[in-house]
Order: sequence, then C-alpha cells, then structure tokens
Amino acid sequence: MIRHVVLFTWAEGMTQEKEAQFTAELTALAATLPVVRSYHAGADAGLIEGNFDYAVVADFDDADSYITYRDDPRHQAIIAQYSRPNTKARASVQYEI
Repeated sequence: MIRHVVLFTWAEGMTQEKEAQFTAELTALAATLPVVRSYHAGADAGLIEGNFDYAVVADFDDADSYITYRDDPRHQAIIAQYSRPNTKARASVQYEI
C-alpha cells in the first residue's frame, strides 16, 4: 500500500473560503476514484507554531493507483485552481505502509 502525504504553507491569497472549497473539491473527487482507499484533507489544528497550514493524506493499493489519482485531469484542475496559485511552500512524500 502507498501513502501519499502533501503539506502546504499558504501564500497570502489563500482565504478560508478558498481553503474550504479546495477541501470540498478534493474530498468529492477522491470519493469518485476507486483507486483511493482512504482520503483526508484539512487545515492544521494550530497546536504547534511553525507547522504547515494544510495537509492531504491518501492511501492507495499500489504506485499505479497513486499515479492514476495524481494524473487525473480533475485532480490537476483542482491543483491549478487552488493550490498552485496560493502556495508559498509545499512538501510531499509517497511511502509504503
């Protein structure tokens, strides 16, 4: 199984409304993709100063399933609309669980 984790620090242009829409669209998309086993996305809880602002954690059966999700045109459209224009910093990792 592959776990995908991506962390974002938002630029000043990311509003709470945009972040909520980003979450809603990602979550709705994940529900339509049979390759997604588990999907969680949301804002940092604010418990530690200096954390990233937002995280996505998703599980897939294998690398091919992750790549199907990654390359899905609807996923790419969400990224183009919300994360790319509003990201100050980003980190991601995919690892076996």
